[in-house]
Amino acid sequence: MQTHAHPGRARPRLLTVQAPEDIEFLVKESEVLTGQAGRTFVISGADWLVYRVHWHPMGLKVERLDAMSRVLSTQHLLLWEFLEHSLMEAQAAGQLFTPPVRRLG
Repeated sequence: MQTHAHPGRARPRLLTVQAPEDIEFLVKESEVLTGQAGRTFVISGADWLVYRVHWHPMGLKVERLDAMSRVLSTQHLLLWEFLEHSLMEAQAAGQLFTPPVRRLG
């Protein structure tokens, strides 16, 4: 992963998700450091699509969020289903990002 400044002055600094296997680490890292479930991911493009991903032993919960971080829709996916999700398509195209997390306290 690398730090990436996304174009646009109002956009925060984001980390580029380099590989599909980074998702599990990033979600768990966020949960450990913040005490909050899941991690936010952004698909960059004409519109920024925001998702929160929760990692579970049996699969993943993917929530599509609005601009106020309210859940618009939820999907429960097995790992093989997640590999076909638009988040993975965005990662393959270099368009998947996540904000860095900071330890609380």
